[in-house]
Amino acid sequence: MNLTEIPFIKEVGIQKRADGNLGLPFSERVLNHLQTIHASAQFALAETASGEMLLILFPDLVGKVIPVLRDSQMKFRKPATKSIVAYPTVPDESVAKFNEQFSKKGRASISVTVEVRDAENTTTSVGIFNWFISTEA
Repeated sequence: MNLTEIPFIKEVGIQKRADGNLGLPFSERVLNHLQTIHASAQFALAETASGEMLLILFPDLVGKVIPVLRDSQMKFRKPATKSIVAYPTVPDESVAKFNEQFSKKGRASISVTVEVRDAENTTTSVGIFNWFISTEA
C-alpha cells in the first residue's frame, strides 16, 4: 500500500523521499498565518509516517487487519520554516509485545513515536500515535 496515494495525503502534499522517509515540502499551500508550516500539516505528516511504520514493521498483516488510530499527542517545539521530514520509531520490545498479544488475541495496540525535523535537522515537533490493530471490523 502506498500511503502517498491516499487522496488527503496527496492534497496536503506529503511525498516519499529518496531516502525512504516521508516529507512535506515548504510551500504556500501548507502555511499558517505566521508563514510557517501549519500545525495540522505537521500532524498529518507525522500521523502518516506512523501508519507507514506499521506497514514496514508488519508487512505480513497488510490487507488482513484494520489499523485504527486510537489517540495521539503532539508537541510543537520550533516553527517549521523549511521543508520537513518525519522519522518514526518503535522500540524492539514494543514490537515483540505487539506480536505476542496479536498472536494470542487477533488484536493488539502499539505506539509509534514520530520526530519531525526540518532541512537543518531541527526538531519542529514530536508525536506519539497509539494504534489499535485488529482482524475484526
